[in-house]
Amino acid sequence: MNRKVKSVGSALMALTLAAGLLGACSEKQGTAEPGANPAKTESGKPDTSKKVQLVWYLLGDAHKDSQKVIDEWNKMLEKDLNTTVKVNFTTWNEWQTKYNLLLASGEKVDMIFASSWAGFYKYTKQGAFLDLSKLLPVYAPETWKTVPKQDWNDVSTGDKIYAVPSTFSEYTPNGIVYREDWRKELNLPEIKDLAALEAYLDGVKKAKPKVTPIGGKAWNEINTLFFAVHDFQGIGGDSGVIAARSYDKPREIVAYPFTQEFADWAKKMKSWADKGYWSSNTLSSQTEAGDLIKAGTGAVYWRNPAAAGGFITDVKKSNPDIELAYFPFTRFHKYAVPNLSINNGMAIPKNAPNPERSLMVLDKLRNDPKYFDLMTYGVEGLHYDKSADGKHIVVPAKGQDPKAVKKYDIASWGWRYEPNMRSEEGGWGFDKLNEEFKSQSKPNLFAPILMDYEPVKSQLAAVNQVFQQYGQPLMLGLVPDVDKALDTYRSKLKAAGVDAVLDYVQKQANAYWASSSGRQMFERR
Repeated sequence: MNRKVKSVGSALMALTLAAGLLGACSEKQGTAEPGANPAKTESGKPDTSKKVQLVWYLLGDAHKDSQKVIDEWNKMLEKDLNTTVKVNFTTWNEWQTKYNLLLASGEKVDMIFASSWAGFYKYTKQGAFLDLSKLLPVYAPETWKTVPKQDWNDVSTGDKIYAVPSTFSEYTPNGIVYREDWRKELNLPEIKDLAALEAYLDGVKKAKPKVTPIGGKAWNEINTLFFAVHDFQGIGGDSGVIAARSYDKPREIVAYPFTQEFADWAKKMKSWADKGYWSSNTLSSQTEAGDLIKAGTGAVYWRNPAAAGGFITDVKKSNPDIELAYFPFTRFHKYAVPNLSINNGMAIPKNAPNPERSLMVLDKLRNDPKYFDLMTYGVEGLHYDKSADGKHIVVPAKGQDPKAVKKYDIASWGWRYEPNMRSEEGGWGFDKLNEEFKSQSKPNLFAPILMDYEPVKSQLAAVNQVFQQYGQPLMLGLVPDVDKALDTYRSKLKAAGVDAVLDYVQKQANAYWASSSGRQMFERR
């Protein structure tokens, strides 16, 4: 799972709050490590004689049947490990603030979803997570044996391990879902490049005047398209306007609004906006472009492959007359970059009361198919059936009403283990697409670069404010005079301190690439 669209302001404020609170918290915790002298029975197995209720947190929203599934899971856990788990969800509304407060406030949390996109490296640096290196071999032996060394390296600092990463080859490039039936109907070119996409948008708009090709919020579609077309590489997380020039020129880091590519793009987007490819109120819209596709008034929707698959499958069930297709932006430059293993994982907060038992539960959850299937796919016979080959699932189960029984979908990414994964039968072609990504795979050069921005936090906040106020309207062509708006945007960025942010990101990137891990990344290229 890769959530790239975040509230920059709230994230920055939350991280600032975390720095102080977590520092104080870690001082109080001292250096004692739970599990350093694990209690065992005569059989040599960890002692589970004391009944424990764990508290876990997952990111995102609960499914309407979550409690039903969790109740079944707890019956199994109580029998096997004398344990139950209370599962809480952050919801996607202001999750950054909630996540930060969970770690900073001292609330008793036994395990929590962890990810590079959810600040894992920042929180690790602040001392938020427990070192698991001594606990894993004892309390999660199967996981300890099956996670590859490189994946453990992704979640380690020195010889300390701070999370259990998912074990799943995952590619989450940006791309678009679009109305393939309309493309065929209007005899438009197959979408292979920017020119074909522009022809598609133009053809749909002219033939169907009541349709807004990118309806609702168009920011994700256009912003990710800009980066993909020009091969700019986001670097430094919340640095907003800072990017590497390309994958092949990673050391050339720029503030992209000052490039000719951005100037040319702003003019092209002005022409697209004037032609009505999106609405003039797109930046204030709260409507997802996908909802308008379902309503028959939209044609394009930004998604990563997994999210595209879910959307296409859902539309196929609810609107069987609509045919959709997917174009991943990897095809612009013919390479794909895998997520780090800690794009999804599970970590234990520093002050967790029962880390040993949480690892035992996680070990079961990842490696026992009964546990994995239940918490990942829901109740068999209700949410799904297994296919005849046992490698796929049918959703929903036979005899269930698809309108009443929705696919079970919670934040299960943290315990993914590839041998237990099952794709949906009759799917839209995700497996084939994943093979395409694997055949073009290149190492992820940028995700491991850690930024805390403390030395330039005031400049960064000012830059991001300018980005939102002046950059976003310019990117979407919502300005009367592009040249004048571009000059204003650039001058405002300079005044905000963009050069200081750029210099900081460049130095941090250079430091990482000079490290042993960074050098290994370059060698693997």
